[in-house]
Amino acid sequence: MRVRKGDTVQVLSGKNRGEQGKVVSVDPRANRVVVEGINIAMRHTKPRQQGVPGGIIEKAMPLDASNVAVVNPKDGRPTRVGYRVADDGTKTRICKRTGDDL
Repeated sequence: MRVRKGDTVQVLSGKNRGEQGKVVSVDPRANRVVVEGINIAMRHTKPRQQGVPGGIIEKAMPLDASNVAVVNPKDGRPTRVGYRVADDGTKTRICKRTGDDL
C-alpha cells in the first residue's frame, strides 16, 4: 500500500471526487483509508450513561485506497507513488510525475 497516515490525498472517484484531505488511518489488510472530512456519514447514537448525551454524530467512513491519489506537496497536484532504493539500502517514496521525494 502506497498511502500512509498523514499523507495529503485527493479523492479520484465517488461523491467527494476532487476534494483533498489528510489520511487519518490506514488498513492495509482491507485496502482502506480514512480521510479527514471526506465520506462523512451520520451516526445516530443513543445516550448510554448518565451525562453522556445521544444525538447525531458525523463520522468519516473508510474509502478504498484505489480511489485516492497522494498529492505532491511541492505543486499540490495528485501523483502516483514510486520507490527509489539508495546505495545504503534505504527506500524512499518518490513522485512518479516529477521524480521528487515525497
